[in-house]
Amino acid sequence: MNLLQLRFVHEAVRRNLNLTETARALHTSQPGVSKAIRELEQELGVDLFVRYGKRLTHVTEPGQRMLASVETILREVANLKRIGDEFAARDTGTLSIATTHTQARYFLPGPVTELRRRFPQVQVVLHQGVPEQVATMLKTEVADIGLATEALAAHAELVTLPCYEWQHVLVVPRAHALAAARRPTLEQLAAETLVLYHPTVTGRTRIDQAFARARLAPRVALEAIDSDVIKTYVRLGLGIGIVAEQAMAEEAAQGDASDLVSVPLGHLFGTNVTRVAFKRGVFPRHFVLAFAELLAPRLNATLLERALTRREALPDDAGAKNSPSDDYVL
Repeated sequence: MNLLQLRFVHEAVRRNLNLTETARALHTSQPGVSKAIRELEQELGVDLFVRYGKRLTHVTEPGQRMLASVETILREVANLKRIGDEFAARDTGTLSIATTHTQARYFLPGPVTELRRRFPQVQVVLHQGVPEQVATMLKTEVADIGLATEALAAHAELVTLPCYEWQHVLVVPRAHALAAARRPTLEQLAAETLVLYHPTVTGRTRIDQAFARARLAPRVALEAIDSDVIKTYVRLGLGIGIVAEQAMAEEAAQGDASDLVSVPLGHLFGTNVTRVAFKRGVFPRHFVLAFAELLAPRLNATLLERALTRREALPDDAGAKNSPSDDYVL
């Protein structure tokens, strides 16, 4: 048994048992992959896969049990490499961040700039996607750290911690009647044509739930995953928008010079929590921990080490009074 055989088996499962794609991903030949898997099965004394001719069709029951161990072994091998890198090249490396557009555009520029100032030899790679894609990138170790509002806490393979709270705001042209409203109502919003986030991102679920509870059916003209897109279509007169408050920071700084006005909607849709996530069991290098603390001062190395060694996933309302530990309250 050797690590190469384990990598072939692991990659074959990741590639939906397609040995051609597995061989391409590992820069080897398909016959070589098939042979290595067969040799491993012979050594273990069980079949890991069910075959139809030369094609793998599905994983056997013993194969499923063994694959869990294979993943643990390969993760620990990767950890050994990270630990070596940590001490051999402490201030160099790559920080891969998986996040949504809103976080990348409006929240992360400050922390990323400060990280580069502290660690000029660390390259930062931003991977953008919807929250489920962020979770997948963490689980497949494409990214070291993830940041999103939805989805992350639902994955037991991830350790998630609250980062910061925010509310939705209404976005309207300065001349719009609702620009001067202090506390707009759901009825007022439902009477307008809306430009909203896609249902999978940036707290859209809270908006839909609020309208549903009030038995109102909003008129949605356009859905987008990008706050800048929503603001663009509001400017074009397609409707009024609802975005994360951080997406309107630049317009707020412009004051009366801005053509768009934001109105807080926390009284209608509540507060959202953006969460930081890591893959459970993965050793984070010290600049990854330093970056997490730049995101939120409470996310210091001591707290993160405690969180990463917990067996159970933290709930999505970890900032509430009934959270497992007050240490997780921001």
